[in-house]
Amino acid sequence: MARSESVQKVRPTKTDERLLIEAAQRDRARFADIYEEYFEIVYAYVARRVRNRSTAEDLTSDVFHKALANLPKFKWTGAPFASWLFRIASNLIADRARRKALEADPASSPRVSKGVDTPSLTVGLPPRSGSSSSKTQQSDLEEAERLAVLFRLVETLADDQRRVVALRFAEEKSIKQIAAELGRSEGAVKQLQFRALRNLRKAISPQEKHKS
Repeated sequence: MARSESVQKVRPTKTDERLLIEAAQRDRARFADIYEEYFEIVYAYVARRVRNRSTAEDLTSDVFHKALANLPKFKWTGAPFASWLFRIASNLIADRARRKALEADPASSPRVSKGVDTPSLTVGLPPRSGSSSSKTQQSDLEEAERLAVLFRLVETLADDQRRVVALRFAEEKSIKQIAAELGRSEGAVKQLQFRALRNLRKAISPQEKHKS
């Protein structure tokens, strides 16, 4: 079902962001505003790294539970609040990878997790502004914003096209697997994928022009 609002979400200014955070620190009920503002971008960050919809949804929920618990420790430095949320997400993803590694091989060391960064969970200490990781933070933020826009565009597709895109690119299933799951021919699935990607390209073009 198509949405009427623009898919290009405006990032809050530093002033607005600080006021949003301070309001939530004074009144936990206002954390709902933070959840509403940052859910899509955090989900995009997580989904890009775990590539499983159900797992991404669970981890995103865990990120906000952890953020709510640690919000009183948060100190404003002027760095994007999303970067703090990404650090929480990164740690949770790493913890999950360690648990899965231990389940697969209980004798393995919990410190060994190939290809996964496993920083300490120091969510109360955001990176210092001007640190060597600032470029990475900005890159992560921009990537997550692009993916959040893409996810909103996918939601505007017809139901059958959206389902194929989710199965093909989020769950990484083959055309044959998707055809079996949907009860469609492989040719029909390929056509749905082609139409979905064509529609997304058309939708993305105005977004890129709007940014330039």
